[in-house]
Amino acid sequence: MGMNILAAHGGGPTAVINTSLQGLVEAARESGKVDKIYAARFGAEGILKGDLIDLTDVPADTIRKLSHTPASAIGSCRRRLGDADYPKVLETLKKFQIDAFFYNGGNDSMDTCHKVNELALREGLDLRVIGIPKTMDNDLEITDHCPGFGSAARYAALSAAELALDASSLPIHVVVLELMGRGAGWVTAAGAMAKRLTCCEQLVYLPELPVDEDKMLADIERLYAKGRGLLVTVSEGILRPDGTAFADTGIVDGFGHVVPGGTAQYISDQIMAKLGIKSRAEKPGLLGRASIPYASVVDRQEAYAVGRQAVLSALCGESGQMVAIKAERSPKYSSSLFLTPLEKVANAEKKFPLEWIVDGSQIADEFFAYAGPLMGEDFPEYAHLR
Repeated sequence: MGMNILAAHGGGPTAVINTSLQGLVEAARESGKVDKIYAARFGAEGILKGDLIDLTDVPADTIRKLSHTPASAIGSCRRRLGDADYPKVLETLKKFQIDAFFYNGGNDSMDTCHKVNELALREGLDLRVIGIPKTMDNDLEITDHCPGFGSAARYAALSAAELALDASSLPIHVVVLELMGRGAGWVTAAGAMAKRLTCCEQLVYLPELPVDEDKMLADIERLYAKGRGLLVTVSEGILRPDGTAFADTGIVDGFGHVVPGGTAQYISDQIMAKLGIKSRAEKPGLLGRASIPYASVVDRQEAYAVGRQAVLSALCGESGQMVAIKAERSPKYSSSLFLTPLEKVANAEKKFPLEWIVDGSQIADEFFAYAGPLMGEDFPEYAHLR
């Protein structure tokens, strides 16, 4: 008799989260050791309700389409499990006779995964639990990087370059671009690629380093005066020296995080009010994490690989682990996979290295050596006639 397995998604979907699901399903089918393949509808919410999708007999052609399907094909959620939830979790696991559980998500989701593993151990349940890394924020510890980041970074880099070209071709206003990433600046740093691809001036501000608003405005005024166009790229979560956010929606999500937003518009308003310079605020928002046309080939390949490895690890008896990525960048990029204990990544946030932030508003070359292979190195070469 084969195993019954359950997959679930947690947190914000990425452009490649479904590719990990594809890898998981195809590995399970190829193993010949899995009877039933279930997926929780809307993540932890589906587990609590016993609302599972049976993927066992879904046509192979449909599963292959996951590689170019954005968002989460099975649904995700932002739900932190509490003590009162675990009896319902246990009930679902027993009802569907689940032998292995796979949770694909970021640091909060890895905490949920870790707690499900502890629940199984405490209740004497023969359950193998494996975490699959996913987050555009790239803020999971231990792993070199996270599936989802490379594609979001590529989107940020190319979108910033396109905006920079627009700003420099009609340099009558300052363009302020706000990118996602919550408290980690990895994706926003990728937006600094604009300065490497265009002749536009650029300032970049990350949440890891406090931003003095007066100095920011002074730098904006100074660079705008050069007449080459100016793109100001900011993380949605940048903070002032006193620790307050530039913008705060006042909304708290299901994981307990304050939902950021409005940073670019606030800065744009200050540029117009205090400097008398026309300004526009741009915010791709969810497009930055969901865009399939901008997806990185390397990102898609690695997302598929971690999904497969999760199943293979469980079949080998592993549990309480997350699949992580080890990367080599010289002489050329390559990566391999290994397992790390869930307790080491649960709720831990990897910040952007301070030594990669130059003069408070520029990004060091070391970051591009790190992120370049993940984004894909086939960036366009633009014509500069001016």
